Amino acid sequence: MATWIFEPGHTEAEFRARHMMVTWVRGLFKDIHGSLELDLERPLEATFEGVIDATGIWTGQPERDAHLRAADFLDVENHPKITFAGRFTERTGDTSFKGGVELTLRGVTRTVPLDVSYLGEWRTPFWVGDESTGELRRIGFEALARINRHDFGVSWQDELPGGGVVVSNEIELVLDAEAILLEDLERTGAIEYYRASVASRG
Repeated sequence: MATWIFEPGHTEAEFRARHMMVTWVRGLFKDIHGSLELDLERPLEATFEGVIDATGIWTGQPERDAHLRAADFLDVENHPKITFAGRFTERTGDTSFKGGVELTLRGVTRTVPLDVSYLGEWRTPFWVGDESTGELRRIGFEALARINRHDFGVSWQDELPGGGVVVSNEIELVLDAEAILLEDLERTGAIEYYRASVASRG
């Protein structure tokens, strides 16, 4: 079973929620670190885990971001990290799978079903100055999920005339993950750049 490391610069979690009953608000978490244990010949043995920096939530509006960080929503002062750990459970096509993940948000853990798509593998050079020290094997996945935010204690709400609500209870999630083979990170020396990136983010 090979170990693949999520590449933080190209791994992100997106969410969207209905706003005022008529449109969508989208947001991103970009600071995600984790790993995947995967043999593509035996994908149903795969497992993965990761940590998301909840304080880095971004929706494009500073006032809204501050409210989402507050106790009404993510309560990042007490729960600065979102964690997840899961596995593939069923193959549904050549490059598609069902999965399950234990998602911990605001200190509450729930099992969330996933629809996972494998996006492929590519080899890229790793450059130090003008010299390539070797190739890095990269793979990509997209995982889709839906959660009810009340299941995690994210229960702030405001009502609108006519029975409407400001924020939908159901939240749609998309995880885009790019992972690099740990063996290649170590062989090319790229692992030191990855570790420095992790250290700089705390």
